Amino acid sequence: MKQTLHPIMFAGTGSDVGKSIIAAAFCRIFKQDGYLPAPFKAQNMALNSYATPEGLEIGRAQAVQAEAAGIPCHTDMNPLLLKPQSDHTSQVVLNGKPIGNKNAYDYWRRPSRSSSLSEKEGKKCTSEVIDFRKEVCDAFDRLAARYNPIVMEGAGSISEINLRETDIVNMPMARHANADVILVGDIDRGGVFASVYGSIALQTPEDKRLIKGIIINKFRGDMRLFEDGRRMLEEICGIPVLGVVPYFKDIYIEEEDSVSLEKKQHELAEGKVNIAVVLLRHISNFTDFDVLERDARVNLFYTNNVSDISRADIIILPGTKATLDDLLELRRNGCAQAIQRAYRDGKTIVGICGGYQMLGQSISDPMGIEGTIVSLPGLGILPINTTMTAEKTTRQVNFQFDGKVCQGYEIHQGVSDTDQAILQTDHCIGTYIHGFLDNAPVIEHLLKGKVKENCVMQSYADFKEQQYDLLADHVRKHVDMSRIYQILQNND
Repeated sequence: MKQTLHPIMFAGTGSDVGKSIIAAAFCRIFKQDGYLPAPFKAQNMALNSYATPEGLEIGRAQAVQAEAAGIPCHTDMNPLLLKPQSDHTSQVVLNGKPIGNKNAYDYWRRPSRSSSLSEKEGKKCTSEVIDFRKEVCDAFDRLAARYNPIVMEGAGSISEINLRETDIVNMPMARHANADVILVGDIDRGGVFASVYGSIALQTPEDKRLIKGIIINKFRGDMRLFEDGRRMLEEICGIPVLGVVPYFKDIYIEEEDSVSLEKKQHELAEGKVNIAVVLLRHISNFTDFDVLERDARVNLFYTNNVSDISRADIIILPGTKATLDDLLELRRNGCAQAIQRAYRDGKTIVGICGGYQMLGQSISDPMGIEGTIVSLPGLGILPINTTMTAEKTTRQVNFQFDGKVCQGYEIHQGVSDTDQAILQTDHCIGTYIHGFLDNAPVIEHLLKGKVKENCVMQSYADFKEQQYDLLADHVRKHVDMSRIYQILQNND
């Protein structure tokens, strides 16, 4: 039996420093080394989510990390999920189930031990006191009883001292877990010395003692040029630098942060099948397109440019957290009309989740679930009508496509007047199934007649397994794993 290790937390000097990817790497490393690890992030804010085997909802990053660890995902890995609905409000998902919407100011200014949350379901409004801190700590304790070690991820920066009293995801969570904290800094964005030193200096003495090491992430260039910098950083911080991880481009791990959208393709390309994903303001679950992005026959790009939409071979209307609001914007910016014209011209149209709803005849929200828009006509391409409801559908599904068994998952609000998981006309497909495009039969159907020859692609499941191993090898090569194991086994 493997020795019990302390929980390890990867905290950050800021957002998008690579905490999620580093945590995924360590989930795979510990699995490779014979442990039974599990990921944990007390509170996540993301529009990309995933359905657990029990039909509950968690952040996509923790589902990816669980996959890297080789275990089924569970809500205890991400007990609190915030799904932004506007610049000021988020849907609050607790232990996999939505419990209402919360104004950002009220949420972050909640009392440190409990929070009063108003839940709007139709005309009914109730008030309940929920101790979020207790909920996330209980989830961690349940997880820690089953797995070893727990690979924890912080959120944003650990030095937001104005939020210290209400923080339930960074250092207070590390204290509860008695975790060894590794601070991750992003050298690619610049200012890594100040951000690392400042993040440590702003901690209380109690929290500072929990920080056992530093990992510098996204290094570019000759590693030898940073040897002096590494030594200086250790001297001024009094904490060892456990690794300098180079930036990589050839390892593909699903990302949930909307920041990653900025790095994606946004233009048409010659000589390939051009697939336009309509860029919605509240786009969600854009990991749906990862398989198409790596298909050599395809140029998948994101756009809300009417001309680009008209020139694309395939147009995908993706999922969204605010279906009616995004549908209204599509009418305002001309994209709705461009999609309708493209359909009339014989172009292939695909709608997923909220995009599926938009392709229908109408969407109504009589109870104000999404906001103040009561109803809007859809694009009129598919014969469905949708009504928004308070209940949320979350489940993993198997489905048949072209005679082959495929897999995916559903996460959506709203009920359409059809029970078909996939609704297909001559050159339009609508579905509530996320992961629909991860299946080879679906891809080959879409590309049939648009490419000169089909190619046999590696299964997406096998591809992801290979990428987790490559990521683990990359991080293991540049991090002092012997020293990390010493830290996690130390009982001082």
